[in-house]
Amino acid sequence: MGTTLGFYGAAQTVTGSRHLLRTCGKTILIDCGLFQGGRELRDLNWADFPVPPHEIDAVVITHAHADHIGWLPRLVKQGYEGPIYATPSTIALSRIALPDSGRLHEEEARFANKHGNRHGFALPLYTEQDSYACLKKFKKVPFHEWHELPGGAQFRYHHAGHILGSAFAEIVLEDGTNILMSGDLGRFNTPVIMDPETMTHADYLVVESTYGDRIHPTEDPLNKLESILRDAMASGSAVLIPSFAIGRTQELLYYFRLLQDAGRMPRIPIFIDSPMAVSVTQVYAESKDDHDEDMKISLEQGRSELEPSGVQFVRDREQSKALNNQPGPLVIVSGSGMANGGRITHHLLRRLSDPSTIVLFTGYQAEGTLGRRLIEGDPTVHIFGQEVTVHARIERMNALSAHADQGEIMKWLKGFQVAPKETFIVHGEPPAQEALEAKIVEDLGWNVTIPTHGQEFKLN
Repeated sequence: MGTTLGFYGAAQTVTGSRHLLRTCGKTILIDCGLFQGGRELRDLNWADFPVPPHEIDAVVITHAHADHIGWLPRLVKQGYEGPIYATPSTIALSRIALPDSGRLHEEEARFANKHGNRHGFALPLYTEQDSYACLKKFKKVPFHEWHELPGGAQFRYHHAGHILGSAFAEIVLEDGTNILMSGDLGRFNTPVIMDPETMTHADYLVVESTYGDRIHPTEDPLNKLESILRDAMASGSAVLIPSFAIGRTQELLYYFRLLQDAGRMPRIPIFIDSPMAVSVTQVYAESKDDHDEDMKISLEQGRSELEPSGVQFVRDREQSKALNNQPGPLVIVSGSGMANGGRITHHLLRRLSDPSTIVLFTGYQAEGTLGRRLIEGDPTVHIFGQEVTVHARIERMNALSAHADQGEIMKWLKGFQVAPKETFIVHGEPPAQEALEAKIVEDLGWNVTIPTHGQEFKLN
């Protein structure tokens, strides 16, 4: 019986990672993420999975971002009964992220029904309770240890350097065929966590391409942050930073601490307005096996780089609401990172029309999200059905991106000692994918394919 690899998410789009491997009569799903962005993409979250969930034998997760784990509760709810494999830190983060996601889906359904839902009675995609049921199926797989999969396959994890616990999944089939799933490829020389590991071979490679068509700015993130904080201090501005609770918020805390240690940060109140980010930051501080050397040394010296002085962590909903009436200068770091949900949307609704407001984006903004519309300069946006005129100053800081750019992807690919038989490019918008494809063919001469949604390929 032949082996096939199918692409049912993150195919010519950035989110919704779902890759289906069929081998020796068994079915293995690599990642099970939410689609994020415009309504056409989000509607895919409500579609049935192309394979009945009870026919899937195992799930392998690369990391804990929503576009890689956020559909798992739905999969389990619809009948998946097997194990969900992940690294220890990915499981720790998933225990925070998935119940939070379930609560958010419930809140969105309640909000839609309360304010009149033109599509009929709204139901949550899944509930908090569905998330807890899903978490019971997680199984820890430490880095670099081989673990058996159905159909005679086995796999192991390697550090991907994207967020805490993020991994490449190296899968070896019964016949010896080697398949490497990159998940999301991180960057080199970033703080807190280990760099991506160099990989030397794979018969088939699946690689992301979020920034496959560009090189990240070489700006010093400390200089950019310092400049914005000083501007805010001088003008009494509110700085709103939409931030992913996993990874980006912890990196911002690290840079706030560095600025403080160097005497370069004004005494401006900073609020981390995200219960999830508060919990995740604790996991980051405790996950010593994933830390880079600088982080390990700091902890050994009895200090945490993730605890700058004077930063206030906000869990309470009423305290979050009170921030909307607090005058500047102040900084509010809040989810979600693409401003397409979460507490940051309430702060944006309140402050976008104020020309003294500064909105700082620090990561990728997917097509169709509020964040994308703001960085593209839309003069008006809609938030909770209200039209909001944008007078705020919009800033970007791509130096903090957790995704490798084209140069960093190519640096990682050049570590391969033998060309893969086929390299599949996923997790990117078409211009980024096409640019990366051209670069790989030109520089390396490899065979490259950009799968479409639902496309399956025979291996060997």
